[in-house]
Amino acid sequence: MNKKYIGTAGIFLPLLIFLSGCSQVGTKSAKMTAIYIVTAILSMFLLFGYCFLIKKKEPWFIVLFSAVMVVNVGYLSISVSGTLEEALLANRIAYLGSVFLPVSMLMTILKTCKFKLKKWMVAGILSISAIVFFIAASPGYLDIYYKEVSLVTVDGVSVLEKVYGPLHSVYLYYLLLHFSAMIGIIIYARISKRITSSIHSVVLLGSVIVNIGVWLMEQLVKIDFEFLSVSYIVSELFLLGVSLIIQDSNILASFVIKPEAKNEATPYETPQSHSMPSAETSAASENTDYAEDFVQKCQYLQSMLYTLTPTEKEIYRLYLDGKSTKDIMATLNITENTLKYHNRNIYSKLGVSSRKQLLQIANAIKTEAISK
Repeated sequence: MNKKYIGTAGIFLPLLIFLSGCSQVGTKSAKMTAIYIVTAILSMFLLFGYCFLIKKKEPWFIVLFSAVMVVNVGYLSISVSGTLEEALLANRIAYLGSVFLPVSMLMTILKTCKFKLKKWMVAGILSISAIVFFIAASPGYLDIYYKEVSLVTVDGVSVLEKVYGPLHSVYLYYLLLHFSAMIGIIIYARISKRITSSIHSVVLLGSVIVNIGVWLMEQLVKIDFEFLSVSYIVSELFLLGVSLIIQDSNILASFVIKPEAKNEATPYETPQSHSMPSAETSAASENTDYAEDFVQKCQYLQSMLYTLTPTEKEIYRLYLDGKSTKDIMATLNITENTLKYHNRNIYSKLGVSSRKQLLQIANAIKTEAISK
C-alpha cells in the first residue's frame, strides 16, 4: 500500500501541468482558477487522509500537509480576489504556507534520514522562518518586500503585478538554504548508510530537485500560473511514500534476530508455510532485503491470526506469555501429542516453521503495537 504513494505522486505533476493549458508563456485563463481549485481540494484531502488513515503520524508531516494546503488556498484566493486588499491578504496566506513548507520538508527529510536536531536548533530555524514570513507579509504596510504592487485581471483571473523591494532576496536565499540543506542531508545519509537503498535516496532527492527546478523556472520565465502549487503536492506524496517504506523496513528491522541456522530442525513445516518468504541463512539481519522479508512475515502473521481456532489462539497467547510446553499441557489439560498437533496447525496457518520464529515475529509485532 505504501508504495502506491510514490506511483500516485508521479501521475499528478504531468496531469495537472497538462490541464493547466500553459503552452503560451505569460498568458492565463479562467482554467487556471479551476486548477487552483483542484490543487486546493486535493491538498485538503491529502491532509485529512493523512490525519485519519495513517496510524503512526509524524508531527512534521502534519505541518507539511497543512503548509501545502495553506499555499494552495492562498493561490486560489489570489486568483479570485476582487480588490488589492483581498489579494494582499491572500498573498500573505500563500506566503505563510510557502515559508513554513520548506521547514517541514527539511524536518521530514531529517526524520526520514534518521537525524535528530536539538530543540534549540529547531527553535532557531522556526524563529528565522517567522522573520522571513513577516518580511514577505509586509506588502500593504511596508515597501521592503515589494516596492510597488497592483492588482490586474487577465482573462478573468486576478494577478498581482509586483516591483520587488530591497528585501525580496531574503526569501530567495531562505529557500536556497533549505533546499541545499535537504540535498546535503540526503547525500550524507546515503554515504553514511543511514539510507540503505539508492532508490529511496534518489526519490528523496527528486522531491527536492523538482521544487528547485519549478522555483527557478518561475524566477527566470514569466509564467502567471504558480506551478509550485502542483510540485508541492507531488513532493509531499514522494516524501510520504518513501518515509512509510523506510519506516516499515527500519522500525521492524530493529526487532530482527539472526536467522535460524539451516540445519535447525523444522519438524512441523508444511507446504502451506511456503506461501511465506523463507528465513535467510546468511547474516542478513543488517540487510534491507532481510528487513523487508521480516516485515512481510509480520504482516502475514497478523493477517492470518483470525484463522486460528479458539484452542490454537489460547496456545498462541500462552506462548507469548512465556509459558513452557509443560505449563501449556497442564493449563489446557492436554497430552504432548495433542500439543504437537496444535503446534503443527498454528505454524502452518501463520507461515512459520518453529516456535522460536513464531515468538520472534509475534514479539516484534507486539512491541511495535505498544510503541504506537
